[in-house]
Formats: sequence, C-alpha cells, structure tokens
Amino acid sequence: MLIADAQVHVWAPDTPGRPWKPGAVAHREPPLEAAGLLREMDAAGVRRAVLVPPHHDADRHDLVLAAAREHPDRFAALGRIDTESPPAGIPDGWPAPGMRGLRCTFIRQREVATLVAGRMEPLWSEAEKRGVAVAILVPHAQLPTIGSIAEQHPGLRLTLCHLALTSGEYDDAAFSNLDKLLALAARPSINVNASALPFYTRDGYPYRRLHPYLRRVYDAFGPRRMFWGTDWSRLKCTYRQAVTMFTEEIPWLGARDQEWIMGRGLCEWLRWPTAAST
Repeated sequence: MLIADAQVHVWAPDTPGRPWKPGAVAHREPPLEAAGLLREMDAAGVRRAVLVPPHHDADRHDLVLAAAREHPDRFAALGRIDTESPPAGIPDGWPAPGMRGLRCTFIRQREVATLVAGRMEPLWSEAEKRGVAVAILVPHAQLPTIGSIAEQHPGLRLTLCHLALTSGEYDDAAFSNLDKLLALAARPSINVNASALPFYTRDGYPYRRLHPYLRRVYDAFGPRRMFWGTDWSRLKCTYRQAVTMFTEEIPWLGARDQEWIMGRGLCEWLRWPTAAST
C-alpha cells in the first residue's frame, strides 16, 4: 500500500542570512529538513509527503521545491499564498516544477479579513480555470464562506486541511462545530485532510477519542475524499504511530478504504503519478 502524507513542514535554521519572520517560533528544534524527514519516512513506512513551507520561515519555497525536484517520487510541494496581501491570481511561474498545488491559510485576523472581503476571488477564478488544486486551512467558523466560494466556483478543487481544526482546543471542544465541515461533503469538489489530529486530543495513542469523529468524516466524505496526513513536526506521537493509528487501530477501515485514505486518493487528487498508473 502506498502511504502518502498530506502535509509536512520542512525548514532551515533561523540565521542572519536566512532569517525567520520576526518573533516566529518553530514547531520543534532542531529544524526538520528534507534529509531528516526522508529518514523518518523510511522508518515509518511512508513513501511520499507533500511539503508546505511553514509560516515562520518567511514563506520561502526554496527548500520544498529543491526537495521535490531532487526526489520527485518522494516529495511534492505546495506553493504558499500570502493571504494577508494576496496576489492578483496565481503567481507568475506557478505551479513551479515540483509544485502540485497551492496552500492558503486563513487563521490570523488579517488573513480571515482577506477571505471574508472576497479579495481571494482572482486566485479562485484562475485556479478553477487552470485546474490547480488548492489546500486551505480555515477555522470552522469560516466554513460557510468556503461553501459559498465552492458554490460560485464549482470547478475549484479544494482540500480542507486538518479537518478545519485550528482552535487549540481538545476533544469535544475542538470538534464541537464538526457539522459545519460535514455539510461541505455535499460538494464533490471539496476533500479533507485528516491530518494533525493527535494534536487535538488529550488522549494517548491510539487516540480512541478521535475515532468517532473520524467515522463521521468518513461517512460524509467517503474514503476517496479523505486524505491521511500528519503535520508531523508538531505531533506528540512517533511518525509510525501516526500511520498505525489508521492502519491498525481503526477496525472499521478495511484494506480498500485504507488504500484510498493512506495515499491513493491524495496522489490522484494532486495528479501525482504512481508506478501503478504509469
């Protein structure tokens, strides 16, 4: 079974020649770079990972693009859009070689203001026209806005990261507005990344408190529109445990469902060819 991680951040140290954003704090020390990530992936049985530049690394793309170009069957990159000062469409030259989609984050006040004010409209229109996949991190409160965007742009290919969990709360409190996410399953152009989930529970591995919520997401979106991922740099478990939570600890996930959730669905959505499809 091909296992592909829907999101991992990689970054370089904060140095005078390559500084982070002022006041930024990384998920972990030392930095997680591509070579170290490959070792962790190999140990965990993860074949592929989608790389996203972290916010603290000043939204640079050199590391993720270099990794995707050097290891095209192991890494793909998403181009992070500046949603505080959004471009008038997709930046020139994007998707760049090694890049298989875009990433937009609407968490901070100015980012959410951009979304609500409709200032992303040029990018939505161009991404829809060109068939470029867009991964979005947005709080549950803004999911109706995403639904309206999907209605206006039915061909816009959207993925909601981390099941739209952004609050920093845990268990029932974190998932209290899950119905807003499930309502978007009616739109076939929207998928979800089931990523970063151990971060949102006080439970220990295998995180059984999360399983009922995952079942609701599975029932709504189905295995072909539900992509496994980790956001591994901020998790409290091992990389292998993030895998086996899905492959060994959820009894209602059969082998065929696991194939789609653990990697096939993501790779097909990003049009990232696998050996079986070439």
